[in-house]
This record gives sequence, C-alpha cells and structure tokens, in this order.
Amino acid sequence: MSRPIFTIGHSTHPLERLLELLQQHGVLALYDVRSSPYSAMNPQFNRDVLQSTLPPQGIEYVFLGRELGARSDDPACYVNGRVSYERLAQTEAFQRGLNEVLEAAKSRRLALMCAEKDPLACHRTILVSRHLAARGARIEHILDDGSLESHERAIRRLLRLLKMEHDLFRTRERSSRTPTCARASASGTGRRNLVWMMSCNGATSREDFHHRLHQEIRRSVLHRSYPRGRRAAGGYSTQQYLTIGRFCQEERLAFFRQEYL
Repeated sequence: MSRPIFTIGHSTHPLERLLELLQQHGVLALYDVRSSPYSAMNPQFNRDVLQSTLPPQGIEYVFLGRELGARSDDPACYVNGRVSYERLAQTEAFQRGLNEVLEAAKSRRLALMCAEKDPLACHRTILVSRHLAARGARIEHILDDGSLESHERAIRRLLRLLKMEHDLFRTRERSSRTPTCARASASGTGRRNLVWMMSCNGATSREDFHHRLHQEIRRSVLHRSYPRGRRAAGGYSTQQYLTIGRFCQEERLAFFRQEYL
C-alpha cells in the first residue's frame, strides 16, 4: 500500500494540540499550503513560530503557499477579480508544488496544512488533494478529534451535505462521459435553462458559473443559511437561489463528476 499524504487544518487549536495530532500519525514534515502563512487570530501558527517550533519536535517545516496556495500572484488565474481554481491548477507553479509533494511522500510521512478545521471547507481538499488523488496519491484528512477521513469518504460526505449522492449515482451511467452543457446544447430548453440560471446569479460564463458552484459548496459545508425574504449570496433572493438550485442540479452533478471524482 502506498504511503499516505495527510492533510490537517490548524483551526483555533493551541500549538501543542497541532503537535499532538501530527505526532499521533507519525508526520515528519509539515507542508504549509496557506497563501499567507500568518494569522492575526492564531499567531501561534505564524510561519516564523512554526519554523522555530517544529524542528526540535522532529518535524520539518516547508512553506509551499506560493505553489499550492489558494491565491496566486498570476493575473491569468483570475476571472472577474476572483481566483479560478481551474486556471490555478494549470499553472507551472502549482504543478511544481504537486511534484514536490509527491516526491517527498515517497520517503517520509508528510501533512499539508491550511487553516480550516473541516477539510471540505478548505482548498487543501477542494483543490490540492483532488489533483494529488488524480495522480494516484492516497489522501487521509486528519480531523479535529485525531481520527482520519479518507479523501473518498470526504467526497461522499460532501455529496450528502449537498444532497447530491442519490442523484449522482442514479445518473452516473447515462452521463458520466458527457458534460451536461454538451447535452444542453442539443436541446433548446436545456440551453435556455443554463443561460437563464447563469444570468440569474450574475455569472457571465460557464467558468464563472462553476466558480460560483465552488462557493455554493463552501457555503453548504459551513452550514450557512438565509432567512426567508433576505438577500442570499450573489445578490439574488432566497427563492431565486432555491429555484436556480433546482434548475442547475444536472449541471452541478456533471461539474462534480468532472471536478471531484
């Protein structure tokens, strides 16, 4: 069995708790994938603190935020002022970061660290782990209580949170290889629905629409809700948000298959 690559979120733990979790799983190197390795709320996880604290405990500290962080200095990675994970993942720096992690994992147990407690709310899962898994890596997420959640189980948990699990596997056979937009293009109704829901939530392109789906995933994981009648995220009403959700379920499923499985 291949050596696993762990991920962990420092959350609001005291530094001692982070050390306990890493030592519990025999982690010998911590790869920091935060774009900015500093925290005003949790200064115990600032880069300089970790650089001085981890090595005496037998844990190497490596900063990879420039390569695998959720933000980029490259303007080409942004669409309408927001980072595009799809574009970010195609950059030379990101691929270089993946290569470094995969090579290091051959000889030692390492963990990727970011800030969020729940791996589903963090780019270490949504972005980095997804691409590592696509290249054959075995990913294990260290949870708050010290238990492990495999990347496959995490994705299934995400499906349940989004109430997509039944529909995903019900439609997998008939549409696993055909993007929904391609099927919609053959149907006037499908195309009109896609254009309509994109215009409703302010999306200007399919890529922008997919970016907004990333945000929807994040909101679902963080259990955010909007009272009836209040304006929800994106500037549209709660009722519009729910209507868009019904119309775009097929598109979300195709996107999820393409991006996460």
